[in-house]
Amino acid sequence: MAERTARRIRQVGVDLQDSEDNRPIIEAIERDNPDVTLRRMPGMVKAQTHPRLIIRRSTVEEILGRPWDTNEFQLAIISLSGNVAEWDEDEIIISWEH
Repeated sequence: MAERTARRIRQVGVDLQDSEDNRPIIEAIERDNPDVTLRRMPGMVKAQTHPRLIIRRSTVEEILGRPWDTNEFQLAIISLSGNVAEWDEDEIIISWEH
């Protein structure tokens, strides 16, 4: 009998503090990552997707209505699942390195 091995899909994600200041970031994550799953808990929002999670400065700025520096993202993060593959002034990409 042939043995089947199911390949496990590793989700990437970020846990963010659920606050008024961070809601535009959460909305931007939802817009830029159509397959993202958001789980809302008291004080926290867990965003998970595959194969990568993207946070674009331009989307956050559009929602906020003001300039946004990607370094402000550090104030929102509780934890990450994955590696920061890219972090510059235009976008942040979280993925697993293979």
